[in-house]
Amino acid sequence: MIKKVRKAVFPVAGMGSRFLPATKASPKEMLPIVDKPLIQYAVEEAVAAGITEMIFITGRGKRAIEDHFDKAYELETELEQRGKHRVLEVVRNLLPRDVSCAYIRQAEALGLGHAILCAAPLVGDEPFAVVLADDLIDASVPVLRQMVGQYDQNGLSVLGVQEVPRSQTGQYGIVQVEEGQENGLWVSGIVEKPEPAVAPSTLAVVGRYILTPGIFAELRQVDPGAGGEIQLTDGIARLLHRERVQAFPFDGIRYDCGSKLGYLKATVTYGLRHGETGAAFAEWLAERG
Repeated sequence: MIKKVRKAVFPVAGMGSRFLPATKASPKEMLPIVDKPLIQYAVEEAVAAGITEMIFITGRGKRAIEDHFDKAYELETELEQRGKHRVLEVVRNLLPRDVSCAYIRQAEALGLGHAILCAAPLVGDEPFAVVLADDLIDASVPVLRQMVGQYDQNGLSVLGVQEVPRSQTGQYGIVQVEEGQENGLWVSGIVEKPEPAVAPSTLAVVGRYILTPGIFAELRQVDPGAGGEIQLTDGIARLLHRERVQAFPFDGIRYDCGSKLGYLKATVTYGLRHGETGAAFAEWLAERG
């Protein structure tokens, strides 16, 4: 029997150096797209996929993430006293009541693979999702829900992938897939940030994973690379010797909100759609030519 995906891991310990000084005292995952922080979009995507246990791998200076999903008694009291009932309901209902949050401190930022290993005690012997909040994906069907549907067919790991320009392969984990396979694409190899000339394909893994618990044993055997970092890509490469892994080209538009340009594109897209600001924002943009 295939186990249900109930848990999601959010690695949020990174410094966010590309957004300094904005991220000097505030987590990059708390950067807002209109009126919601990136981490909330990520958690909402997990909730839409039926996931009820959120595991955050945090680091120094990330307390704001915990506070965001915690109950804010003083704020709620003040909003109630001022009659701001609509905003009060938004604040009170950031998460459904059956969703829980747990936080694990990653003392040193030793790579994405190390962050995933930190979650092992809470994940246990279950499949789990990994969501990188930097990658905001706009989709009519939330991407994790798409991927859970794929996982439910056979209980094997699923990597969210999309085509990227060959000139950009050095920014991603790149997969090689078996040709002519029915019922999806099967990963035959994966390499971290290859130079364009030697990249096995232009199919990049972009911030969404569903992994079996077998990944933990493989990550424990990975040799640390530069800076002592343990790469998730290397763990997946080892996992391929024991289990099949699927590549899943999802339906949706990805915004790389770890970059300034991607963040600005997402802000404009979501701002134009927002019920309060959309029409006026579109008019203002049109006036500016």
